[in-house]
Amino acid sequence: MANIKSQIKRNRQNEKRRLRNRVYRGRARTFVAKARTAIETASPEEAKEAVIRAVSALDRAAEKGVIHKNNAARRKSRLMKRLAALAK
Repeated sequence: MANIKSQIKRNRQNEKRRLRNRVYRGRARTFVAKARTAIETASPEEAKEAVIRAVSALDRAAEKGVIHKNNAARRKSRLMKRLAALAK
């Protein structure tokens, strides 16, 4: 446990941010997982809807600074690549 006043405050701030960021990161992970399963199992229309929701969640997480924008872009790209392969 920290003894320094500024570090105690920093720990409180970090905990608040961690809890706030968890929501966006978890939401993105959930939607990406749902999109992957939809691509593998569901119809192309349902898969496209799932991918759109996943892209939106990743964009939101990147916008909030929870994940890096390049990380979000890479993950969106991989999802779109899988979706395109399904369409062929």
